[in-house]
This record gives sequence, structure tokens and C-alpha cells, in this order.
Amino acid sequence: MLELSVVTFILPGYSPRNREWAEEVAKSLKISGEVRPIFWDHWTDPIQTLRPKEKAELIVRLASKKGQINIIAKSVGTLIAAYIARAIPDRIEKVVLCGVPSTSLMRQKIFGDAFSNFPPEKIIVYQNDGDPFKKPDEIKTFFSKINTNIKVIAKPRRDHNYPYYEEFNAYLTSDFRTA
Repeated sequence: MLELSVVTFILPGYSPRNREWAEEVAKSLKISGEVRPIFWDHWTDPIQTLRPKEKAELIVRLASKKGQINIIAKSVGTLIAAYIARAIPDRIEKVVLCGVPSTSLMRQKIFGDAFSNFPPEKIIVYQNDGDPFKKPDEIKTFFSKINTNIKVIAKPRRDHNYPYYEEFNAYLTSDFRTA
């Protein structure tokens, strides 16, 4: 039987400025398998609207033609990642969430459905100390209501930028099964 490799999807934030972040993440990854940054339609066509659930369904269809997947997501991309993880949890190797922007009850339900029974070693969360949307303590509290073992790492930046490429590589290449 043909063994399929891992595909890493990069799900950026809403703003067109996030295209550069997605491209930088893709260039910096030193992992085997395909790396697929996703670019949102509304960046080039203002008539388009980003609909997270629909984007997640599209990526799930793309993933169905692949093997296992990794996800690196930032901002609204974290919501899309949660929808994907909820739909195909058994296909996900690892998830990196950066800059979770909302802790609403709706998000808590979606993230809870996705990650409450998700192996905590397969997900890591980065939140900057000065993120303008949510502070690390808020994100730690949010995830403690979902899965107390999910690791939330506070980073010493004062913005919503997440250039932690070396850490992404280290995490994605770590073998938690033997650690």
C-alpha cells in the first residue's frame, strides 16, 4: 500500500498582511512532506468574504486526498484549524496555534468540540504578552476549560506577529511518541 506523507497547512490571519507571515512560515519549515500555505480569496477580491467554516470544509476535502496533516494557524486561522480538527481529528499529526483572537462562548464550544479529547502533546499554543486581541492569561484560562493539558506559551512580543519559525520546526519535528 502506498504510504502518504504529512502535509502541513498554514492558515494565516484575516488581514492581507498575513500573506507574508504564511510565506515566511512556509519558507522556514525544514520538515518532510508538502507545505501548503493557504491564501484567502478576499485578499485579492474584495467581493469575497472569509467564511471560516466553509474554508475548513475546503481544506478537509483537500486533506482527504493526502495522508496525515499538520496545521500552523494564526488569528482567525486558529478558528479554521479548530473546525478542521473537529472534522478529522484522526488525520491530524500536530497543531500549532498562534494569536488566538477570541475567547467567546461560541469559540469555546468550537474549540472544545475540537480539542477537549485531542491528545495534548499534539497541540501547542503561542500567545504574545502584548497581543492586542488577547493576553496569554486569557488564553490559558480559555484552554483550561477545554483541556487542562494543552500547553500555552507566552511570548515576549507586543504585537500580533508570530515569527517563531525555529520553534515551529522544533515542535513539528519532535517525536512525542518516544519522549
